[in-house]
Amino acid sequence: MKKISLFLLLVCSFQIVKAQKPNDIESKTKGLSKYSGYFNFYWNEKTGQVLLEVDRLNDEFLYVNSLPAGVGSNDLGLDRGQIGDSRIVKFIRSGDKVLLIQPNYSYRAVSSNPDERKSVEEAFAQSVIWGFKVEAEDSGRVLIDITNFLLRDSHQIARKLGNSNQGNYHADDSRSAIYLPNTKSFPENTEFEAIITLAGTGIGSEIRSVTPDANYVTVRMHHSFIKLPDNNYKPRKFDPRSGYYDNEYMDYATPIDEPIVKRFIARHRLEKKDPNAAMSEPVKPIVYYLDRGAPEPVRSALMEGASWWNQAFEAAGYKNAFQVKLLPEDADPMDIRYNLIQWVHRSTRGWSYGESILDPRTGEIIKGQVSLGSLRVRQDFLIAEGLVQPYEDGKPVSDKMMKMALARLRQLAAHEVGHTLGLQHNFTASVNNRASVMDYPPPVFSLNTDGTIDLSNAYATGIGGWDKRAILFGYQDFPAGTNEDEALKNIMVETLKEGYLYISDDDARPAGSAHPQAHLWDAGTNAADELNRLMVIRKHVLDNFSEKAIRQDAPMATIEEVLVPMYLVQRYQVEAASKMLGGLYYTFAIKNDGQTVTRFVPPAEQWKAFNALMGTITPEALALPEKLIEKIPPRPIGYPRTRETFKSRTGLTFDPMSAAESAAGNTLEFMLQPERAARLVEYHARDEKQPGLEAVLNKLVAQTWKAPQLTGYKGELQRLVNDLALKQLLTLAATTSAPESVRGMALLQITELKKWMSKAVLTSGGEQKASLLFGLAQLNEFEKNPDKFKPAPVVNMPDGSPIGTDDFGCGM
Repeated sequence: MKKISLFLLLVCSFQIVKAQKPNDIESKTKGLSKYSGYFNFYWNEKTGQVLLEVDRLNDEFLYVNSLPAGVGSNDLGLDRGQIGDSRIVKFIRSGDKVLLIQPNYSYRAVSSNPDERKSVEEAFAQSVIWGFKVEAEDSGRVLIDITNFLLRDSHQIARKLGNSNQGNYHADDSRSAIYLPNTKSFPENTEFEAIITLAGTGIGSEIRSVTPDANYVTVRMHHSFIKLPDNNYKPRKFDPRSGYYDNEYMDYATPIDEPIVKRFIARHRLEKKDPNAAMSEPVKPIVYYLDRGAPEPVRSALMEGASWWNQAFEAAGYKNAFQVKLLPEDADPMDIRYNLIQWVHRSTRGWSYGESILDPRTGEIIKGQVSLGSLRVRQDFLIAEGLVQPYEDGKPVSDKMMKMALARLRQLAAHEVGHTLGLQHNFTASVNNRASVMDYPPPVFSLNTDGTIDLSNAYATGIGGWDKRAILFGYQDFPAGTNEDEALKNIMVETLKEGYLYISDDDARPAGSAHPQAHLWDAGTNAADELNRLMVIRKHVLDNFSEKAIRQDAPMATIEEVLVPMYLVQRYQVEAASKMLGGLYYTFAIKNDGQTVTRFVPPAEQWKAFNALMGTITPEALALPEKLIEKIPPRPIGYPRTRETFKSRTGLTFDPMSAAESAAGNTLEFMLQPERAARLVEYHARDEKQPGLEAVLNKLVAQTWKAPQLTGYKGELQRLVNDLALKQLLTLAATTSAPESVRGMALLQITELKKWMSKAVLTSGGEQKASLLFGLAQLNEFEKNPDKFKPAPVVNMPDGSPIGTDDFGCGM
């Protein structure tokens, strides 16, 4: 009897233990909220924990972190909707641990031989992103607690704020938590979001301007686990002339006689229902959804501009392949199936972005995401106010400003969507009849015979000719049996034959870049001609500028806000014209494609650019009408100076001399940029017909210091420019980054100028003598230690970029 009782006790105890199964997933998650989808996960309301069920160990997926609620400062670049890193990862188990590991897809062996693939995998490091403890398991599934993984500073905001001198921060667990409304699971992606607070000491002006308390910066960070696409996508070969972003890796299975680096373009998957047909519907269209938060008339303008891309797909033989719709009310923008155009707010105007989530294995774009800054349109409206000056007493306000601003929004939407289709900037399109929306366009306006400004052609309408050719290259679906490499080559040959050229960001943005047709926010077929045309219109606008540029109830001091973009309307065309000096035409030519690889800018064109640039710093160009200066009082209470207004060296009063200094300093800095100076020396050495640096400096000094001296306001402006020219010469001579030939030529010019000044001071008086004496004092200081000499900084211009209209890499 005792044996039977003992046996029953043991059986009951075993059943109790079996029923409890403390390591069983069902037991561990009992009472928790379950979210089913690509990955199932559980939410513990009491503890704030997220438990993830991993049912596919060793299976790869895409992990993306992003910033759904940002900081709100263009300068800091931490905006709502910003996509962070995209990486292929997988969960692997070792004992009681699960590791989230990132394989190294930069180095591969695309081979059917598993040993060959393994040899490459073991040759290069991988990365373990995080480690988790197994909380429970059942039938090949494991349960892990990913709460700490989600509550970290995944977007590296603390580091970015520290690097921008905003303060030292760290993620504060006590002020961070899971953000449940945006934590959910879909059939092809699982999404997690957290409220993250960065605690520290906020010292930077940018972070203080956009946070209630700069010591606690609270944002939201998002994590996406995304199912990788199937293997039916065919990567398309990259061509450096095509204008696409490239996706590259090294393939160690490549035969020795072939290139080991493989390059493919980034693009969406798009197929014709009938590849043999000249025009066919797609198997699945590319659909973009517009943020419902965009108000009218902005919403309609954005939808129309984004929809322009269907013109390009029609030219490639697709019917209704590209569509734009308003995001349905019940749709979730986090769902990977939705390409999104979102309307983003910041404290200041800033860049817009077109970003993509793509499959790193192939370059296939999985999701396009556009972020459009809401304040950009107001800058265009401001520019139009200055040009039209519409606020006349007793007269209705013109609608020209609104029309121009909305025209820009259409172009902006098309531009950023273009990035998410795989296209880079094309900064030579402006010289070819505005051939691409992927350029940065300035508003183009003209002067009517009656003295009014014509804005009817401010921005182009519709997709450009280059854009159509680019989409044809990237998205054409060829019939079975077609030699795709040969077909793509033929498309590119025809593109070149039609006169289209592509030049990239890297060739246009640097201040010392050389291509005379690659510029941001330039217009016209010739940069110097356009600069001259623009200066004529600018003079007319400034000569007639008045309080008609501001609203009836606006303080008179706010004339300055509208004046700034008018006074500096030439700033980007100056940069464009400067590239003609020491410029070099070139193409991204492929061997035997028939393109001219490089050629010098003709000397006559370079001197024309020099004269146009000098025309922007004459006293006549820099002077403001006296009647206008008299109408700009000091700033009233509530309307302080901002980054959008001129700096002042005269205290509270408006300072026209500082405005002139900022404009003239900009021109001279571009003209004597070290890389440009180095090319002037080199090209003249290779071809004596080319303008040399010595000739350029001689003319510069002749038209500044040695020119007949004026009196009064214009005389003061002339002396200002003289001082700036000397500063730039001294800077060039002291710049250790410049080659010694450049520094030597600058030193020669300085030495000759000192001799001239020493004689001129003996016969000069008043302001001219004072200017000469100060210049000689600067020269003496320079001679003491040239390598360490730093002249006083030039007054900076008010903020320009983005001009009411750019990436990092993809922005505009």
